[in-house]
Amino acid sequence: MKNKSPSNNEKERIIEEFQKLLEERGRKPLEMARKAILEEEIESKKVKEALHYFMTKYWHDLARPTLLSICCEAVGGDPNSTVPFAVPLSLISGAIDIHDDIIDQSKTKYGRTTVYGKFGKEIALLTADALLFKGFTLLHKAYTQISKSKATKIMSTIKNLFYELGDAEAMELRLRKKLDVTPGEYLYIIEKKAADVKAHAVVGALLGDATTEETRKLAKYGSSLGKIIILYDDWMDLIYFEEIRHRLHREHLPLPLLYALQNSKYKYKISSILQKKPFTKRNWEELLDIVINNTRSIKLQKELMDNIVKGTINSLKGIRKTDNLILFIQAFQLDEMEDFKPTRA
Repeated sequence: MKNKSPSNNEKERIIEEFQKLLEERGRKPLEMARKAILEEEIESKKVKEALHYFMTKYWHDLARPTLLSICCEAVGGDPNSTVPFAVPLSLISGAIDIHDDIIDQSKTKYGRTTVYGKFGKEIALLTADALLFKGFTLLHKAYTQISKSKATKIMSTIKNLFYELGDAEAMELRLRKKLDVTPGEYLYIIEKKAADVKAHAVVGALLGDATTEETRKLAKYGSSLGKIIILYDDWMDLIYFEEIRHRLHREHLPLPLLYALQNSKYKYKISSILQKKPFTKRNWEELLDIVINNTRSIKLQKELMDNIVKGTINSLKGIRKTDNLILFIQAFQLDEMEDFKPTRA
């Protein structure tokens, strides 16, 4: 049976409830993370300025602490018990984000200037280091507040899954500027890149004293959610001119373009557009027109995402409280994909 997409009104309700959930569960840990790093005495004016910029103007990640909270609650745990872990994991995730920007040479993201773009490579690295050191210090403190056996499991989870994320990032470097990458190759890397979100889901489950079976199900949920978020970002990167231009110059192609390049009729035309130097807004509009109106690329990606959502929801059977888990993953469904039309300048 085909997974039925929400109506426009239903989608608006989902987004409204999702935003409310993020504020309720994610705001406190994020503010605590900000306070923890900004109260540090740092003599370097530039690093202090960069940290302040990142924590107050740029970094607004409410999703990860919220995910910890709802996964803990889903297995009968106290969501408040996740806060001591949400704070350091937010700082560590922020550091990883800055590292990604340095590797990809991303000076802006969706119109916002990154720390790398505003302060340069050296200050960005030092800023990320400060976040990492503070994050791991607070994480060690959080471990002392729980049993040794639980702490050991959580440490192992964070180490293993964050190493998997690093492995995926390294593998991703091999895809840069290549037009012959298959969707399967990239989807394998996406599976590994989802380890970050998977780690948060598993840690939340462990803090809630989940059974082995519940932990397994929430690990699968986290992995699926991570894939959905990456695929969502791939779509957004395609429909924002500055983002797709940056990916063509510095990174690798998003999944919709990899799908489109499998179309033998349009492969040569798409390839020639992608190799235009400079890549102009008119090139982008022509590319969107071909990809969206003349290939099955968007349909294939939407089907993939819908199938992941449907499979994930089905796999949650047996979990005690699933409403927020389902809300979280539905918020990243892209129901407008098939109806999207490129806007001509």
